[in-house]
Amino acid sequence: MVPAPLAAAPEQVPCVDDVLELSSLLLKDQFRTASSFVRSVQSRGVPLETVYLDLLAPTARHLGDLWTNDICHFGDVTIGLCRLQQVLRDFSPAFMNEASTRDDGRRALLMSVPGGQHTFGISMVAEFFRRARWDVTTGAPVARDELIRTVRSQWFSVVGLSVSCEIQVELLVSTIRLIRRASRNPAVGILVGGPVFVTHPEMVTLVGADATAMDARQAPIQAENLLALIAKQS
Repeated sequence: MVPAPLAAAPEQVPCVDDVLELSSLLLKDQFRTASSFVRSVQSRGVPLETVYLDLLAPTARHLGDLWTNDICHFGDVTIGLCRLQQVLRDFSPAFMNEASTRDDGRRALLMSVPGGQHTFGISMVAEFFRRARWDVTTGAPVARDELIRTVRSQWFSVVGLSVSCEIQVELLVSTIRLIRRASRNPAVGILVGGPVFVTHPEMVTLVGADATAMDARQAPIQAENLLALIAKQS
């Protein structure tokens, strides 16, 4: 079990100004300064988990909003998100040091729905799964045929799929249906995530999935609950 994180004082928790500052540094190609800025936030006594959830994740959403609202060019936002992903990788060793020692062979495949443009959210979810000692497979978005070949050839306890916008929901439905048909694990659990499920959690059932999570911290917890439910039903 992952140890409970230490709570940060309200004045220490990353705020909107922190998100805007980090976003600006990433867009200005000031990666080293951006990484140093994140460390300065952590030095205020902010737990690394809080840095992930209240600074890095909101920064990714803000960068996406800049593109959606035509404030920044898609290419600039994409580069900014790549730099943010590098920041995440830089902090990953320290984050993994907080991991539990459990190792029971649980395996998760975490991917954006085929055709997805950005993968930062999936990368962060993967961090939390690994910290909870899951064996995680993830990577850049792949074609649906390749995704299906992966679940047919490898055994996974859970497949997690993320969508970034509502127009991908129809593709998600058909993808989940194909995963269930092809999965080497006939009782595979399907976890879905993305902004659409945060605002409309009732859509989980409509798309054919089993569960969703409000944020990256909740994702492995929901996966554990899902596996417990599947075990009871088998």
